[in-house]
Amino acid sequence: MKRHHLLFLLAAVLGALLLFAGSKLQPYDEVLEHGPSPEAQRDPYLAARLFLSSQGRDVHHDETLAGIFGTEPGSQVLLLLAQREMMTAQQVQNLLDWTARGGHLIFVAEQLWDEQNKASGDLLLDVLNLQQYEVGEEDKADVPATAAETNPQLTRLYLENEEAPAYMAFDTRFHLYDAGSKAHAWANSPGATHMLQLRHGAGLVTALTDSWIWQNGNIGRYDHAWLLWYLTQDRAVTLVHATEHANLLQLLLRHFPETLAALVLTLLLGAWHFAQRHGPLQQPAARGRRQLQEHLRGSADFLYRHAGQQHLLSRLQEDIRCQARRRHAAFDSLPYAEQCRLLQTLSRLPAKDVEQALRPIRETRLSAAEFTRQVSHLQSLRNAL
Repeated sequence: MKRHHLLFLLAAVLGALLLFAGSKLQPYDEVLEHGPSPEAQRDPYLAARLFLSSQGRDVHHDETLAGIFGTEPGSQVLLLLAQREMMTAQQVQNLLDWTARGGHLIFVAEQLWDEQNKASGDLLLDVLNLQQYEVGEEDKADVPATAAETNPQLTRLYLENEEAPAYMAFDTRFHLYDAGSKAHAWANSPGATHMLQLRHGAGLVTALTDSWIWQNGNIGRYDHAWLLWYLTQDRAVTLVHATEHANLLQLLLRHFPETLAALVLTLLLGAWHFAQRHGPLQQPAARGRRQLQEHLRGSADFLYRHAGQQHLLSRLQEDIRCQARRRHAAFDSLPYAEQCRLLQTLSRLPAKDVEQALRPIRETRLSAAEFTRQVSHLQSLRNAL
């Protein structure tokens, strides 16, 4: 078989195989879930903001309350969904004053009512005279459910001129109580109230037991999105996630964690470097090698530093007089010249050496050479006696 015939045959076989494989292939669609976007992970209320924006609302996301006080209250709704344990009494009063001028405040109750202290610790709840309680299972069991309700645990909001209520899945473990009897609208589940609405001056306050119904994974369930639309309709919306600025350390940890880690590591290495010893340890000198001469020299150095030259010279002169009294009992009663003559006779030293040794000690400090010379004269005279 010729070479080009073999190539033609191989091409025909390969084409047949491709046609057979192509006839067996079936197209299909597959959706790959990559999970929430980074923006959705950072903002649990991103879906709520996008929903309100799609309704034509002016939606702002702020981290503090500072921006809301500069707006016109009559056209604003404030969704205060952040933790409020750091809010001060003055901030709460400013917020309620803003609401009283026509604003609409929507917030989440955070603390349970404490019967013993007659307060909850939630400043907004206490000022508005609202109380939150935890509902036990026995309280839920006491409330009968109608057969028409497919899920008796859902919260129902009844509106005027509406045949069916709106349904929301609030957390049924918590119950809001209007201790001041000021609420004009509410939403209940069997055994608990989860939303209260009351007038405050010219404005409106809406308190909720929880806001998880508006988070990204829950806003599409039941009538959660409708409730958000209903509470914020015809107004601009400001969503506040935090009520306090982060301090410097928090900002550094958030934006420069690697730099802070490198700085801490550098400080630790520097402390370790400067704390280590350089060179071997010096062992203390053995006590057995110290001799009497070393002790005498050490004692003399101590007396020289602390008592001074005059003390040492006076002690030597007193030692000479003591030796002279042993040789001549009336030595102290003799005049100074007679004492010098007697010592010259007893020691057989020149008169100038004796006089040099016994001369009065000066108050001024002697030089090292003069002090050594004076000590030498005194020792020579004492040894001669």
